Amino acid sequence: MQQSNSILDKTIRHLVPLWRDAQGGRRILDKLSLNPELEADDARTLLKWMDACLAETGGEVAARARAATLGRSFLALNNAGRIRFLTLLTEHYAVDNAEVDKAIAHWSHCAPEQRVQAGQALRDALEPPRMKLLTQFNELPEGIKFLVDMRAELLSLRHEHPNLAPLEADLKRLLKAWFDIGLLQLEQISWESSAELLEKLIAYEAVHAIQSWSDLKNRLGSDRRCFAFFHPNMPKEPLIFVEVALVNGLAGSVQQLLDEATPPLDINAADTAIFYSISNAQQGLAGISFGNFLIKRVVKQLKQELPQLQHFSTLSPIPGFCRWLANTNEMQLRALPGGEIWLQRPRPTDQETLAHPEASQGLQQGLQQALERLALHYLCQQKRNDIYARDPVAHFHLSNGAQIARLNWMADSSGKGLHQSAGMMVNYLYELPKIESRSQQYSATGDIALAAGLKKQLKRSR
Repeated sequence: MQQSNSILDKTIRHLVPLWRDAQGGRRILDKLSLNPELEADDARTLLKWMDACLAETGGEVAARARAATLGRSFLALNNAGRIRFLTLLTEHYAVDNAEVDKAIAHWSHCAPEQRVQAGQALRDALEPPRMKLLTQFNELPEGIKFLVDMRAELLSLRHEHPNLAPLEADLKRLLKAWFDIGLLQLEQISWESSAELLEKLIAYEAVHAIQSWSDLKNRLGSDRRCFAFFHPNMPKEPLIFVEVALVNGLAGSVQQLLDEATPPLDINAADTAIFYSISNAQQGLAGISFGNFLIKRVVKQLKQELPQLQHFSTLSPIPGFCRWLANTNEMQLRALPGGEIWLQRPRPTDQETLAHPEASQGLQQGLQQALERLALHYLCQQKRNDIYARDPVAHFHLSNGAQIARLNWMADSSGKGLHQSAGMMVNYLYELPKIESRSQQYSATGDIALAAGLKKQLKRSR
């Protein structure tokens, strides 16, 4: 909730002056003054205002002005007031079930020549009035960003306020249409990009935190690339971005990859592009997938720029691995390859044991072997819905047509890497001629593409 509030606070500071301008100098802003708590009297006033927005009295200009005022009023509310606002929007402007039943009955019994008209009437009845209210914000300066952030808040409230789920679902439907992949623009972000955009890159990086401006500059160096999708109505806001390292061979350590002391590689000598971080930048677009399109578009662009590149791979975490280990009971773990060794590890300082191999070389070798076996089992045998890979990152890349090419021991020795993945990382290899067939096979049957060496290892472990 705190992170969502931070997003809305920034929205408030940015949009209020823009939406004042949207009034064309009119004093309509003064006509809707609400208490930040949105108490009972204010709620009645707000409902009348929403009704006026739906009625579109006075034409499009007046409707635009009222929508700006409505949005500005929402942004001025405190947490409790915004929840009440969203509740009113959910409960008072939902589908009229009686009208739907009436439209269904008419469609079912009307003459064949009336079916088209009756079907349209049914579609209209199934459309909640709040959809029209939400759509009015599309015409305002950065109104789409306002709706994206509103959905981010709804997602943060979904457990405590499940009654708001219908409104969140309506917003997702709208945003899914407005953010169709055909409308998005792929752009490269470089050290020469605006300071505002670079600051957002630092704030939105979700996989490997950017520690400083020098760290960011290193990630945007001559042997690095960063690409993002943008929407025409949100030109200063990346939707999702990927960071790429141009190297020789598969990378096996993210710390080495991001080491600022390592001199840049001559990109003409690089044969491999490593996708080491993919971050969704807008919480309000969760569940609206761009990542699969992003990777394929970036591969195409890199191949055009650097035709000598032969391999396209990720260096990815296994974010669900340690959680699965912690939630698997001892009897089940003992039955798995490597489980017995893992259960015998020193308990008090697991992170220190993993992060400092000099403490006990024999123990480290045993843990490495155990964790590699357990990680391979987790990636390939632990299923979601009895079909797909349980790990979300694995599912993402496998559904995009990648192959599990290599497991990397102690590839991320950061606190986050140890806590989530026990330091393990995976190279998911995108072999261009096989991407589509592997994607179709995985989607249809859950079949996981594995490198030959890992297939043998998995077979020996069974």
